[in-house]
Amino acid sequence: MPDYLITWLLCAAIFLAADMVWLCVTAKKFYHRHLGSLLADKFNGSAAVAFYLVYVTGIVVFCVAGNPAWQDAALWGVLFGFFCYATYNLTNLATLRRWPATVTVVDLIWGPVVTGVTAGGAAALMQSLA
Repeated sequence: MPDYLITWLLCAAIFLAADMVWLCVTAKKFYHRHLGSLLADKFNGSAAVAFYLVYVTGIVVFCVAGNPAWQDAALWGVLFGFFCYATYNLTNLATLRRWPATVTVVDLIWGPVVTGVTAGGAAALMQSLA
């Protein structure tokens, strides 16, 4: 199995596990409290799958590819997570009538943390497999 595919699968496993715990357990009430009126009536699974495919690919390409040290991958992951989550949240804050600033602040912490852990963890695992 090529290294990129293994790296992608590791990143997907780490990111999905962490994000599911975040979305389904830790922050579920937080998002419902702050975004309840903005949430869709029906979950769009296709859009969610597309997000995870694109975002995990971004983590691999921009943070983990080239076998960097796990510390470097983690740092790039923190930066990538910050820029991606900032783009989404600050755009919403700028354009949506009722987008809560609290959600933006929380997401600007969560995005870098989960992406840094994902990139650093995947890089460390890849190095241990080498």
